[in-house]
Amino acid sequence: MASLATDSVTAAAPKDDPTIWQADDVLWARLAPLLVVVKPRKKPGRPRTNDRPLFDGVIWVLRTGAQWSTVPRTFGPKSTVHDRFQEWVRTGAFAQAWTLLLEEYDEFVGLDLHWQSADGCLVKAPLGKKGGPEKLNARAATRPTAGNAAPSAIC
Repeated sequence: MASLATDSVTAAAPKDDPTIWQADDVLWARLAPLLVVVKPRKKPGRPRTNDRPLFDGVIWVLRTGAQWSTVPRTFGPKSTVHDRFQEWVRTGAFAQAWTLLLEEYDEFVGLDLHWQSADGCLVKAPLGKKGGPEKLNARAATRPTAGNAAPSAIC
């Protein structure tokens, strides 16, 4: 299985923790062929970024639950990590890699797929620039507060 990385990007985990933060060389040798996406280049430019640090960045996002905008620079540009993840999902490469990771984990620890749970949190979005209630343009006229000049029924 994958070894645990100990740099500042990863969380401290016990040595017997079977979860991964980065793909080690043995695991990457099995994952790399699955993540290859053949895409013809339309024009010359910057060469394609290596997939390995980008995949480690995807693992980091999935393990921490953080937003894509907070991906550490050690994994590459956050937009490239997100774009490559979307490309892998669109082509089915990520599903194949995920299946391989589950099989690897099942061999190492064992999976109990009889019971599964999902967790989430839905909250109302705070009022912001978009979608909030319309602001009142003008206030209604204020009623006079002085005494009424009309005769009163009470003497």
